[in-house]
Amino acid sequence: MAAAPSARAHSYGQTEINWDKLDKTKFYVVGAGLFTGVTVALYPVSVVKTRMQVASKDVAEKNAFSVIRAMLKADGVPGLYRGFGTVITGAIPARIIFLTALETTKVAALKMVEPFKLSEPTEAAIANGLAGMIASLFSQAVFVPIDVVSQKLMVQGYSGHAKYSGGLDVARKVIKSEGIRGLYRGFGLSVMTYSPSSAVWWASYGSSQRLIWSLLGQGIDHEEVAPSQSKIMSVQATGGIVAGATASCITTPLDTIKTRLQVMGYEKQKTARQVVKGLIMDEGWKGLYRGLGPRFFSMSAWGTSMILTYEYLNGEFLLDNPDMA
Repeated sequence: MAAAPSARAHSYGQTEINWDKLDKTKFYVVGAGLFTGVTVALYPVSVVKTRMQVASKDVAEKNAFSVIRAMLKADGVPGLYRGFGTVITGAIPARIIFLTALETTKVAALKMVEPFKLSEPTEAAIANGLAGMIASLFSQAVFVPIDVVSQKLMVQGYSGHAKYSGGLDVARKVIKSEGIRGLYRGFGLSVMTYSPSSAVWWASYGSSQRLIWSLLGQGIDHEEVAPSQSKIMSVQATGGIVAGATASCITTPLDTIKTRLQVMGYEKQKTARQVVKGLIMDEGWKGLYRGLGPRFFSMSAWGTSMILTYEYLNGEFLLDNPDMA
């Protein structure tokens, strides 16, 4: 970041990642391991969310807990990890692309909005939101095929969906019936879902974090003592929860539509408009918010875990280069 920062940039800068100073080799290696751990912990929530979103109206399991009970009864704990192998294979490169695009874009976006002399929360919302949206656009090229395959595995044999022997079997059958484009089914909706979702999450996170620091009286005097590590992590975790709630409420309808389109068999393929019409006919507008609870939990927990992991990596792998201070 720039040398001799302003008072507010000095205080806030101590609580955010400095991309220029990171030892990126160590960041990617250790980060891949840590983010894999987070994925392992939160994957069952994604499975439950997906099943809730694609269930037919006559399925008995109407909430997350009943879905979990039914899965554990039928398949045990392994049932909560259907499609995990496929996801973890694509998640690491997708996350690397996402994080690289996020941080490089955020730096550029902050410089772009600086001349407008906006408030700190507004600057953060614009820069973080723009960075999150662009990063998501880049990562979707890798993630959508993984999403299509993993979601078919998550719901196989459930509510009338086909069964597969594994991720390769899904990919082979999709390509055979629809060609490569079948692996990108719902790509437009994925971009429309994840890009705004990412933009809203990062915008909400950036602005809420700064508002919290302002309420705590941090960032007024550039001579003030740097906040403690525990204080930084508490503020970041709170910001992550706020961001998860905001993003999930705004973008869950798009996610529900996207998921339904991606898991349909080729012979049952519908348009997004037909999916929306069917959901509203069956359950009213609340049908578009299927899986809201698990999605809110997943987005909040994943985002908060990622931020806290970020903070750890930031502290551990800063390059020792006084010229960059």
